[in-house]
Amino acid sequence: MRNQVSVKVGIIGGGLMGKELVAATRRWDALVDHPVRPEVVAVADPSPDVQGWFKNANIPHIYNDYKELLANPEIDVVYIAVPHNLHEEIYLAAVAAGKDFLGEKPFGIDLAASERIVTAVKASKSFVRVSSEMPFYPGAQAAINFVKSGALGEIVEVRSGFLHSSDLDTSKPINWKRQVKFCGEIGVMGDLGMHVAHVPLRLGLNPKKVYSLLDDIVKIRKDSKGNDVACDTFDNAVLAIKGATGSDNRQFPMIWEMKRIAPGESNTWFFNAMGMKGGVSFSTRTPATYKRFSYSNGEQVWSELQPGHKTNWPVITGGIFEFGFPDSLLQMWASYFAEREGKLGDKFGCATVDEVVLSHRVFASALRSFNSHAEEMVI
Repeated sequence: MRNQVSVKVGIIGGGLMGKELVAATRRWDALVDHPVRPEVVAVADPSPDVQGWFKNANIPHIYNDYKELLANPEIDVVYIAVPHNLHEEIYLAAVAAGKDFLGEKPFGIDLAASERIVTAVKASKSFVRVSSEMPFYPGAQAAINFVKSGALGEIVEVRSGFLHSSDLDTSKPINWKRQVKFCGEIGVMGDLGMHVAHVPLRLGLNPKKVYSLLDDIVKIRKDSKGNDVACDTFDNAVLAIKGATGSDNRQFPMIWEMKRIAPGESNTWFFNAMGMKGGVSFSTRTPATYKRFSYSNGEQVWSELQPGHKTNWPVITGGIFEFGFPDSLLQMWASYFAEREGKLGDKFGCATVDEVVLSHRVFASALRSFNSHAEEMVI
């Protein structure tokens, strides 16, 4: 596309997702008529191995300290992918530096930190969104649009989840996500919860009350030196939520599942919604299809559809080809940069700061429910 706006990007935290961003920007020509052309020009990470990877990728500016990156006037947008205990410090510093950024979930180690960050964002001119790439699968987009069309009628039930088997191996060494001091007391809800909350909240399926089942399954893991270390975060969380739409006082059941230990699953994200007239179901376990349900004239019919490579932002890829995780990241970033430029239109957008704070309120209520053994209001 002619006259694309050039955007210089810096990465704070050069782990897996930072590397994926470099790869995504170098596939940018797969997008059709996108108004922005981003280029990763800097990374801040103290790890020599990480710095070596970015040097090999010809990233010109390599910093040990994120403050040096934020001080670089060349950088327009920052991607911040660091442990949860560092979110508040670095996100607030990015706002103070006048940078736009996309931050990783959960946008603060707890609700109080998230609210402080969002207050600062809203008082600034920074354009800020939250990472959540799974809803950009074509089947997920089709499911979202089917719900938005009103084809479900009155909502009966909603289920949303993200299921890993990443911690099924009990010999796996401990990392920061398994320790409260780094990950936060909400545990797996902070790690996976925004992915689960994004679509229901965007569709106006508002959580009102929650009863939680939180499980700390593997309580001890070895560190890199072979020492026993307490795993004091929740591995799995199942939230039984009473939800409501803005136009309906009736509360319907909504289940959110977030699991690091889900035997039989690898990296499955799903969204299901059923209503009196219709329903829809999508899972990344079968990403080439999604299912629609209809009830008419006494007949109940499930239809399996193949959305093809029909994406939120158009691409050169033929519609018959299958969509994958790197494609979802490209679509998420395409939406971020387009919205930042005011060119998103009616396309699906990244998770907002209001949505992430509401997700935190649900998770804080889930902690209260775990301690009280009772249903808690989402406040």
